[in-house]
Amino acid sequence: MAPPTSPRADAPPAAAPSPGDDAAGLGRGRAAAFVAPALVLVAVFLVFPALWTLYLGTTDYRLTGIAASEPRFVGADNYRDVLGDGDFHRSLWLTLQFVLGSAVIGQTVLGFAIAWVMRDRSGPVRRLVEGLVLLAWILPSSVIAFLWIALLDRDGGTLNAVLGTPGTAWLLDHPMACIVVFNVWRGTAFSMMLYGAAIGNVPPSHLETARLAGASTWQTLRDAVLPRIRGHVLTSLLLVSLWTFNDFTPFLITAGGPDGRSEIMSVYVYRTALGDGRLGFGAAISLVMILVNLVIALLYLRALRDRARKGEARSAAGAAA
Repeated sequence: MAPPTSPRADAPPAAAPSPGDDAAGLGRGRAAAFVAPALVLVAVFLVFPALWTLYLGTTDYRLTGIAASEPRFVGADNYRDVLGDGDFHRSLWLTLQFVLGSAVIGQTVLGFAIAWVMRDRSGPVRRLVEGLVLLAWILPSSVIAFLWIALLDRDGGTLNAVLGTPGTAWLLDHPMACIVVFNVWRGTAFSMMLYGAAIGNVPPSHLETARLAGASTWQTLRDAVLPRIRGHVLTSLLLVSLWTFNDFTPFLITAGGPDGRSEIMSVYVYRTALGDGRLGFGAAISLVMILVNLVIALLYLRALRDRARKGEARSAAGAAA
């Protein structure tokens, strides 16, 4: 077999790729044609509504009447009215309770608990549990709301029949507790799947070492598991908190009542913008909601960044040692 020949010294250098070339060989024109439909959809369904909402928040635009045909520019008046509105303060407080109870505590704790208990299980028991949890997540919201109304009904509700408390009006007496439990039951599947994957990546040797050392379950979780999945916990908290903050499904169960006792911010925006016809004021509330979401996201992202820096510092210290 002849040895490979080396390139001639006088051979011309290979031509450098032109700016229009790419790895797929499409060129800028065809690449832009492939991306254009997605960009159009993003512009139509995200960018334009966001800009339109920003504009509406500076007007007295209404659903009916003269202001519907001839809206008047009011500047920052809507935002000042929002910040001074007692209904807004109540709605924001209820929303924070809803997020804390159903997302930060409920879905996180229950999702992790199911993932931890099922980590070594196999066979029909695990498939049954995971299937039931996922079923609650994938069912349409209207179907879930109907099931929970039937469960909590005052006269013929299943819960009253099981507990032996006929005539108890759960949705009227405990509206916030009802929608918190409802949202925990409905949304735990995401946290369960994320934590299940994270726990599966914990080296079995760590768990076995903790067992041989006589560590309790809490000590094993604290020292061997949680340090390894802290990033997954923060990611789950970020996504679930944002989804819960903007969730509208509780409206299907309580409609914000009674007397506004379960009127979270998404329901408050709906009632103000469409129920009262005050589209400009509702748009201002929506922008404030976006800002609150941004603050929540920045807090979580800062925690993730601090964790990454500490990890890099530990790696550098270990390399130096």
